[in-house]
Amino acid sequence: MGKRGAADRSGRGRRGWTGRVLTGLCAAALVPSAALAVVRLGGWDDGTSLAMPMVLLPYAAAGALLALVVLLALRSWWVAGVAGLLVVLQLCWLVPRFVPEGGSVAADAPRLRVATSNAYMGQVDAAALVKLVREQRIDVLAMEEFWGAAPGAMEQAGIREVLPHRQVRPGRDTVLYSRLSLAPLDASAPEEARSLVAAEVAVGGRTVRLTAVHTYYPLGDAGRWSRDFAGLRAAATGATRNAVFLGDFNATLDHAPMRELLATGLTDTHAELGRGVSPTWPEDNADFPYLPPVIQIDHVLHGDALTAVSVAEHRVPGTDHRAVVAELAVTG
Repeated sequence: MGKRGAADRSGRGRRGWTGRVLTGLCAAALVPSAALAVVRLGGWDDGTSLAMPMVLLPYAAAGALLALVVLLALRSWWVAGVAGLLVVLQLCWLVPRFVPEGGSVAADAPRLRVATSNAYMGQVDAAALVKLVREQRIDVLAMEEFWGAAPGAMEQAGIREVLPHRQVRPGRDTVLYSRLSLAPLDASAPEEARSLVAAEVAVGGRTVRLTAVHTYYPLGDAGRWSRDFAGLRAAATGATRNAVFLGDFNATLDHAPMRELLATGLTDTHAELGRGVSPTWPEDNADFPYLPPVIQIDHVLHGDALTAVSVAEHRVPGTDHRAVVAELAVTG
């Protein structure tokens, strides 16, 4: 009897020790998730080095959810309560991105098929990109890092045969190719918009304003990244209804500058269709050769006069970004 009691107490002691260790590990795992939540609430990633860890918020949220499950199993109620509050907060941010808005689109609504592709310092496989344009029946293509061999390679690959119109601007590394005629922005457009690579097209008798986007990357200069977004907000404010902003934003939906841009009246196509966590970078990046795409920084944003019909990501050889192809219906 005495030996059995001693064994029982020893077993309970081992289980208690294991439980305390697991509780401590789960509590430690909650720290980065909580820190990112605080940064997001305060918008402290705007123009600071905190922009880089912010890209991990969805993964930190998943870690917090796993920790919550373990803590509940361990009956560590106080720590589980803290984890539960954190998980609820993060789910409020993330769940809407997985829920399609479900808006109906009239069958006869004019359609516009757009695509964006970062040329990776001009190294993109131009023939593969032009093939994608043909196969996906793209009306407008935005390209970023459009320098080096890219302009000549795209011409040689036959881009003008499918998208004969082009809009470029000195000092910018973006370009718009279009099947439809590109018209300069009218005088009523914000001055900031006219300084970007932007143009208007007619779709079913309605005007759509297109802007190719490439913000500076926050790891290189977070202040410049923030200023680029300030310019985008200035270009968008009061002129979002028939607008499409597409390109490499170097930002996820959790970054404060991106959320402020969306607040001007723009909708992210991926989130609208319930695909709000669709990684586009890195793809075959030389610095991360074995890392698959883990963050979504390439976006198609649109105003209230358009509705997303479909969106997809496509691998293109020679670039470390997945191309994004979206079909938009002009509904207003």
